[in-house]
Amino acid sequence: MKDPYLVLGVAKTATEDELKKAYRKLARSLHPDVNPGDKKAEERFKEVTAAYDFLSDAEKRRQYDNGEIDATGAVKRRSWHSAGSGAGAGGFRGARSGFSSSGFSFGDDVDDILSEMMRRKEKGRSQQGPQGSSKAGRGTKGEDAHHALTVTFIEAALGATKRVTLVSGKALDVKIPVGTVDGQSLRLKGQGYPSFLGDNDGDAYIDLKVEPHPYFTRRDKDVLLDLPVSVQEAVLGGKVPVPTVHGKVMLTLPAGSNTGAVMRLKGKGIDGGDQLVTLKVVLPEGDAEFAKLVEKWGARNGYDPRAKAGMG
Repeated sequence: MKDPYLVLGVAKTATEDELKKAYRKLARSLHPDVNPGDKKAEERFKEVTAAYDFLSDAEKRRQYDNGEIDATGAVKRRSWHSAGSGAGAGGFRGARSGFSSSGFSFGDDVDDILSEMMRRKEKGRSQQGPQGSSKAGRGTKGEDAHHALTVTFIEAALGATKRVTLVSGKALDVKIPVGTVDGQSLRLKGQGYPSFLGDNDGDAYIDLKVEPHPYFTRRDKDVLLDLPVSVQEAVLGGKVPVPTVHGKVMLTLPAGSNTGAVMRLKGKGIDGGDQLVTLKVVLPEGDAEFAKLVEKWGARNGYDPRAKAGMG
């Protein structure tokens, strides 16, 4: 890996907040969802993520800054002769003058070195859990990632499968549950940002937005629909086609149906719910013949709906 500071475009003196800000800015512009099919952007996204993970680990960053490890995390080799002025023909003697390997501070002879190594080994064992993972590692969790996903009203109502590209660049098919509501989140365990120690990655959350439908709305599991009907259909009754989330069905209107009347279609809602159809009688526009017919009928019958409702 390249110098992680150069990859993120920050100085070696950058604070944790500055590192995070630089990473998030790059990640947003390079994310595969923003650059579909762009392999270069995908590789750059992975490179930026790896650099941030590396520098976010305080111990790795310290070792890298001190020249103890390279950008891949590999320990840099040091010769015994560079350890101190006394390390020469005397073998390990003289290493006390400053030589240190992986945190060990050796004494004057091989016995001291072996004693120190055994002490560290026993200490390491005491920090292992029943499966051999360190207690510190189990408590270090990567950051959770959030992905916005828009689904249609029908997809949310009936369920669907959608493909999502995660922060790792991996594409997954995500199952949208039946009856999904706007603002619901789906959790993908361990699919978020990697942890510093590599054993407890964060989770990915798919934040769902449901697009509004041109004529359907919902109330719990019921689907609501305002259905326009003609004067002839309302007066005489008959069968009329009605859209549902499951497809079109025929609804029988009783003669003399009025605006505001609600008819129920059993089982045509969401996950066993119903569809409630509210009738809306719609008059023909600009029909002079219809207007004359109504005028003649009104003069003969004197019909007053307000008087019938007790408002006259």
